[in-house]
Amino acid sequence: MRKTSLSPAFLLMAVLFTVCLITSNLFAVKVFAIGKITLPCAVLIFPVSYILNDCFTEVWGYRKARLVIWMAFAMNLFVALAAQLAVALPAASFWNGGEHFDFVFKMAPRILAASLLAFLAGSTFNAYVLSKMKIAQGGKGFSLRAIVSSLAGECLDSLIFMPIAFWGTPVRDLGWMMLCQVTFKVLFEILILPVTSAVVTRLKSAEEVDAFDVDVHYNPFKIFDI
Repeated sequence: MRKTSLSPAFLLMAVLFTVCLITSNLFAVKVFAIGKITLPCAVLIFPVSYILNDCFTEVWGYRKARLVIWMAFAMNLFVALAAQLAVALPAASFWNGGEHFDFVFKMAPRILAASLLAFLAGSTFNAYVLSKMKIAQGGKGFSLRAIVSSLAGECLDSLIFMPIAFWGTPVRDLGWMMLCQVTFKVLFEILILPVTSAVVTRLKSAEEVDAFDVDVHYNPFKIFDI
């Protein structure tokens, strides 16, 4: 019988996953530069969501990972829409922070759509690849599938977000931005992989579960099939 209960560890990690997504969207407002490389500050936080995604899929399986992805998507959409409402409300005459507030929270519809669509597609693809690889590998080789699945998810994320968000940017510049972003995120994943592996091992032991998605339906819209 499939275990469908949601443990405290799962719920806490789901909250962290959601917070990482929302925070990365806020951090994306600032762009930092190191030499010739320029990246949004979101790259400091967003890779954590892929690491957590790997943990969800590896320990609890694709079904629960899909649930968390959609939950984070819904919460991010809620925050984004609430922010647009806050921006639209007239500021009090004695408050002079309106320009700065709008700069941080006002998002063009195109950017918002690109961000949400890229996250949903990239995260779901990440979970799908890891789930399939786990079955093919017989549960061995977590490090390899964690890296490959993150690379696949990050590439799809960038392929969707960058062209939509930066429409009109020369193809060469767009390609360089995408390469830098994906490379940074995947290197981040590799550097922290020992921690990820330790967390996964600990969770499997504590939760007494190690899901193999042999009978799963990979339809991304079957949200409540957990």
